[in-house]
Amino acid sequence: MTMRYFERRKARIEIIPMIDVMLFLLVFFIILTMRMIPDAGVRMQLPNASQAQPLPHPAFVVNVLPDGTIKVKGKLLTPEGLTALFAGDGAPDKTDVTIAADKATAFQHFMTVIDAAKKAGVTDIGIAALPGADSP
Repeated sequence: MTMRYFERRKARIEIIPMIDVMLFLLVFFIILTMRMIPDAGVRMQLPNASQAQPLPHPAFVVNVLPDGTIKVKGKLLTPEGLTALFAGDGAPDKTDVTIAADKATAFQHFMTVIDAAKKAGVTDIGIAALPGADSP
């Protein structure tokens, strides 16, 4: 009678748990990367500016449509709601805001957004424009 108790067995590498871990890490990094993609905003025709410069990614991109509608991260807001959103950001004086207004947007709608940001205490406001020559 032979004892198989102390029989040497060949070591095996289990590949299935390793694949599970790798897929989990892949999903984790995909989700993390998607959170880092900036808000695409609304498709609109931005005005041209010969002195346009790229800005760092703002905390908020405020889209102002030609009819005066205000959109932030896909949500429609009133000027009061916009002020509350900026004020609730924690430190409005350190909040970066970029305003993207369509070419056809009345200047009053643009100023309404600036007033809402100023009421909340936002001091860093950028204006979205396309680089290039001034349009006639």
